Amino acid sequence: MDISARCPCLSGLTYGECCGRAHSGEPAATAEALMRSRFSAFALGDVDYLLHTWHPHTRPGTLELDADLRWYRLDIGAVSAGGPLDHAGEVEFTAYYRSPEGAGSQHEHSHFTREGGRWLYRDGRALD
Repeated sequence: MDISARCPCLSGLTYGECCGRAHSGEPAATAEALMRSRFSAFALGDVDYLLHTWHPHTRPGTLELDADLRWYRLDIGAVSAGGPLDHAGEVEFTAYYRSPEGAGSQHEHSHFTREGGRWLYRDGRALD
């Protein structure tokens, strides 16, 4: 992706200033930043990044993304802890997609943990 293009997570920054840094190996500073970078990885089809940032206790052995889904918008609803000095954090978000069947969304409350200086996605609970 062009580093000067708008970041897929809609932070208002360019991809190079935002999620591109994490996708290039720089650890996300907060749980929210990791959530945003994971959304962008879904939008860009970056399976390796998604698996790399998934906690080993909950990470699937393989991950196959649905090529018919186009992720286009992320709304962060609430953030609890997950700052640079925290060891755990939670992020509520709604991610929007389009598919051949039409538009849809995923509303989730996600849990993150920081280990060895890196934030990892632990698990999430779907919300209605």
